[in-house]
Amino acid sequence: MTQIVVLPHVELCPDGAVLEVEPGTTICDALLGNGIDIEHACEKSCACTTCHVVVREGFSSLEPAEELEEDLLDKAWGLEPNSRLSCQAVVAQQPLTVDIPKYTINMVSEGKK
Repeated sequence: MTQIVVLPHVELCPDGAVLEVEPGTTICDALLGNGIDIEHACEKSCACTTCHVVVREGFSSLEPAEELEEDLLDKAWGLEPNSRLSCQAVVAQQPLTVDIPKYTINMVSEGKK
C-alpha cells in the first residue's frame, strides 16, 4: 500500500486526510474511493482540468504526463510545475503529498462551450 497525504481543502477535505491505496490506482480514484469528492467532469477521460492537483511530495515517482495531459494542464487554474490531472497520475510505491487547488475551471457547470 502507498500512502497519500491530502492537504486540507476548505470544501472537499477540511481536515486533510491520510489514505492508504494500492499502487496502480490513479490519484483521482484514490480520492473518490476515500470520500474526497474531487470534481471529474469528463468522467476521468483526460478531457478537462477539473481534477487538477498539485503533488507537493513524491512527484518524481509518477510516470511523466503524456502530451494530451500537458496540453490540458496549460488551461488549469493555479498551474504549478508539479501539477497533474489526478485522473492520469498513477500512484507508484513512493508516498505522495497532494494539494487540491482552491478553484477549478469547469466549462460544463459554468455554461461555456
